[in-house]
Amino acid sequence: MFPQENHSNGYQHQQGYSHRERVRRGTCRSRASTSSHSHSVRVYDQPRPPCTDFDVAYFHSYAHLGIHQEMIKVVVDVGCGTGILSIFCAQAGAKRVYAIDASDIALQANEVVKANNLSDVVVVLHGRVEDVEINEEVDVIISEWMGYMLLYESMLGSVINARDRWLKPGGLILPSSSTLYMAPVTHTDRYSDSVDFWRNVYGIDMSAMVSLAKQCAFEEPSVETITGENVLTWPHVVKYIDSYSVTIQELESVTAKFKFNSMMRAPLHGFAFWFDVEFNGHAIPSTNYHSTTSFVDNHQMNGSQRKRRTNPNEALVLSTAPEDPPTHWQQTLIYFYDPIELEQDQLIEGLVTLSQSKENARFMNIHLEYTSGGRSYVKESVMR
Repeated sequence: MFPQENHSNGYQHQQGYSHRERVRRGTCRSRASTSSHSHSVRVYDQPRPPCTDFDVAYFHSYAHLGIHQEMIKVVVDVGCGTGILSIFCAQAGAKRVYAIDASDIALQANEVVKANNLSDVVVVLHGRVEDVEINEEVDVIISEWMGYMLLYESMLGSVINARDRWLKPGGLILPSSSTLYMAPVTHTDRYSDSVDFWRNVYGIDMSAMVSLAKQCAFEEPSVETITGENVLTWPHVVKYIDSYSVTIQELESVTAKFKFNSMMRAPLHGFAFWFDVEFNGHAIPSTNYHSTTSFVDNHQMNGSQRKRRTNPNEALVLSTAPEDPPTHWQQTLIYFYDPIELEQDQLIEGLVTLSQSKENARFMNIHLEYTSGGRSYVKESVMR
């Protein structure tokens, strides 16, 4: 349905690791370095390779103060998991890295740090961000906090807490911003496999099972992979988050109104949600994102995401969209119990509210109100 370019406001087919089987990954790049542990001077008798112009340029680059400033940063890794992001930061030249995780994986992370001879740089703290102590300000906060549908598990609150406690003025947060999208989808095969199967099972009428089958298949959100062909319209921005200014309170409940016009005649089976995160300096002020129109204008949401990143100063974007490279987040789908037959250009409008569950703040309540074809519907769901 959409052009197959390397873009991103939210699309591309993704299939990845199962829930909670994440190996935290990072993009910090380490430079080739000489050992700092040996202080002896070695004398070489064999012929030495000539010093090329490239070598001269390389050595000259390290005479610039800026690159040494980058190599003395203090970093906090919120929810460090196995510690791999912390190790990447240490390898990239961080002065010190505080790797924080409340789960017992912190014990294994500490062993990983020791095995890589980085205990003098990486300090593993076993506990919640809210409880551990760091006796200095930090230059950088990194975290792979994103859950399914971006906000599931509510780990962003810990990043906010770390920011407010330790980040220096002008410090860096990665990812720097994130955007949650939604769009109406059609998925006949999925519906047929889950529901229509029961109408005729090897010639036996088992339609009495259909009602139960719908409840079992579609009562809760489904994390699965779809493609751009399933998406019926351009996506709508549900929530834009600036990591530098977001508050814990504004994440407790998020409400967004939406309006779509179907691009084709097809059954509407539900709504899909996905997200992008950007790695950059301070984000664009969130006032630019208060309306879908301004977001479309600013990000050229004309089909297949964003332009290819040709300038290294541009934001690096990780997308979990149906037409982007696979991730373990996949997409989150809210299915209707019964599809709505849409005509081309038919209007679908309503609102969605995502709120933290009172039962457990890491669960998410999803409330959908939508109208199409003169009929109104409500769908309630909980992501546990």
